[in-house]
Amino acid sequence: MNPRDLTRPHYFEKKGERTFLLLHGTGGDEFDLVRLGQMLDSQASLLSPRGLWVENGMNRFFERYPDGSFNEDSVRLAAEELRDFLEAATLEYQLEPSNIYAAGFSNGANTAAALLALFPQALAGAMLFGSTKPLKTIEAAPDLAGKRVWIANGDQDPYAPVSVTDLWAKELEGYGATVSWLRHPGGHQISPAHIQQISSDLA
Repeated sequence: MNPRDLTRPHYFEKKGERTFLLLHGTGGDEFDLVRLGQMLDSQASLLSPRGLWVENGMNRFFERYPDGSFNEDSVRLAAEELRDFLEAATLEYQLEPSNIYAAGFSNGANTAAALLALFPQALAGAMLFGSTKPLKTIEAAPDLAGKRVWIANGDQDPYAPVSVTDLWAKELEGYGATVSWLRHPGGHQISPAHIQQISSDLA
C-alpha cells in the first residue's frame, strides 16, 4: 500500500469548510474518533486515516521500541506520509487547506504534533489529547505563528508527564503558536470538559 495516495484506508465526511484530520490512538482505526470530531464541531468535515504501522495486531502511526520509547525515524516518516496523504485528500475532496486542524489521541496526537512541527504549512492547528513531545530534537525551528494548539492531558497520565508537557507547551509558544494547556486530574483519557472547552474556543 502506498500511503502517499488515497488508497490508504480512511473515513471522510464532507460538511463545512473547516476540516478535522482525526488521528486515532494505538489499536484504533479510521472510525474511532469520528464521534470526537462531531462533538468538537458538528459542521466540520472529517478526514480520518488509519495508522499503517501494526504493533502486536494494533494499528499505530509510528513504531515504538520495546521499552516504550519512540523510534524517531518512524515518527518523521509517519508525519511525512500524513503530509502527502493530506495533500492528496485536499485535492480529491476539495478541502480548504488553510482551515485544516488535526485532532488526535495518544499515538495519533503525538503524530499530529510531529506533523505540525515538521510541516507547519499543513495545519492551522492541532488538538492533542493524551499526548507528549514526539521528537527529542526539532532541527529547524518551525514557524507556528497564527497556529492554535490545545494540549489536553490528565495530570496522572503516565505517558504524558506534567513536567514534560510544561516544557513542550513553552517550546511550542516559542515557535509562535497560541497554546492552551488543558488539564484534568485523571489519567490517559479524553475529558468531556476538554472537548467542550475546545469546541467553545473554535466557535
